[in-house]
Amino acid sequence: MPTDTPLSLINARIIDPSQHLDRIANLRIGDGKIVEIDSPPKDGDEVFDAAGKLVLPGLIDMHVHLREPGGEENETIDTGTRAAIHGGFTSVACCPNTVPPVDSQATVEFIQQQAARSKNCNVYVICCISKNREGKELAELGQLFEAGAIACSDDGFAVEDAELTRRAFEYCLMFEKPLLSHPEITSLTKNGVMHEGMVSLLLGLRGMPVAAEDVAVAQDITLAELTGGRLHVMHVSTEGAVSAIRRAKERGIRVTAEVTPHHLTLTDETLRSFDSNFKMNPPLRSQEHVEACIEGLRDGTIDVIASDHAPHAAEKKMRELDQAPFGIIGLETALPVVITKLIRPGILDWNAVVEKMSLNPAKILGIHTGAGPKGTLQIGADADITVVDPDRKWTVSAEQFHSKSKNSPYIGWELFGKASAVFVGGVRRL
Repeated sequence: MPTDTPLSLINARIIDPSQHLDRIANLRIGDGKIVEIDSPPKDGDEVFDAAGKLVLPGLIDMHVHLREPGGEENETIDTGTRAAIHGGFTSVACCPNTVPPVDSQATVEFIQQQAARSKNCNVYVICCISKNREGKELAELGQLFEAGAIACSDDGFAVEDAELTRRAFEYCLMFEKPLLSHPEITSLTKNGVMHEGMVSLLLGLRGMPVAAEDVAVAQDITLAELTGGRLHVMHVSTEGAVSAIRRAKERGIRVTAEVTPHHLTLTDETLRSFDSNFKMNPPLRSQEHVEACIEGLRDGTIDVIASDHAPHAAEKKMRELDQAPFGIIGLETALPVVITKLIRPGILDWNAVVEKMSLNPAKILGIHTGAGPKGTLQIGADADITVVDPDRKWTVSAEQFHSKSKNSPYIGWELFGKASAVFVGGVRRL
């Protein structure tokens, strides 16, 4: 769709929490921006009949591993962003655990250039907290933010040095950037394979206790309170972490949090299969932790649903369970899993889901352009739009994935809902 041709999406159910908008209406875009709502198509407009579909602000996944540079056997920026588009995402934020890590301006710029060349979705770069992600010396955060990084994290590794974390918060505060925490005390999880509990005991597999996450979250919250910095807790998975974040918010500490679809829908019981597609970090927990995360979503303690898309080549996931790497892909199943397991049963409504998968990620990361913010369909905003068929029924198969890797725990699941069109800056990408 050429950007100089105005486009009218008609007969759509438009949902935009930023405007408290949820009604059947038309949406008109031109020059890559939202131009009008509720107006009929004009002469010369391209017309997209979205009857029976939902028109949403472009979905934003703030926790994605694109693997490039250095891990191209698992994923590339091109294949990862193609998967994002097919999952309904118009923007992703990519983590810095690449080879080399994103601890230099050159690596930030490389990712930006590769993303621009792919011409799929918007890609925002998360830089390292520490040099080489070693947790020993602070990365040159000021230079990395000036190069375009929107946040910092050592995700995949935890920064356990409290003094280094404190200084990172102080640097981030100068640039009003969030610190994205991978909450894990690694001395408690060393050589662990799965959640520590009755199932790990029965299977004879080394467990990863909830205390490893709970203690790390408590430390990070304390340091955020000390510095006034902005903390975002990644992939929350324990009841204790949810409770700590809830109490921190009540005290006015600047903390936000995310949860993944798999930590909302799967438990450690799945590891009875010894299938490495159920091995992830943090591990799948027992049912009471799943319920606590769902309640955290419902009451606003958890702000974001993010995929933690972590592709691994098939030969890596085919190793023995204790040798296989942690992580699963999630970009192409995140929205359908949320629709099937949260919206259809009435746990969350569409407005809450759009808030947690578009508006809130944009706010937390400060994603915007000179002409307007992301995560909204307000007049003048970039025309990043996700059109969803909420009732489409389909079965997940490895052959359907556009990701380079196929390590999904949802293969064979029957799901509802899929993106039927995606526009990025007014240009149709799906």
